[in-house]
Amino acid sequence: MADEKDPIHVSTQDARAGATPHMTRYILAISLVLIVIIYAVYLLL
Repeated sequence: MADEKDPIHVSTQDARAGATPHMTRYILAISLVLIVIIYAVYLLL
């Protein structure tokens, strides 16, 4: 049984436990731009 005072060392890759594609920032930016355009069109009508 491990001692509770001993720290557990896990590598960054193992702790992340998944892929981190950079598509998320593009989706966020595109959706933000689309929302701004939709609101601008809505206000002009």
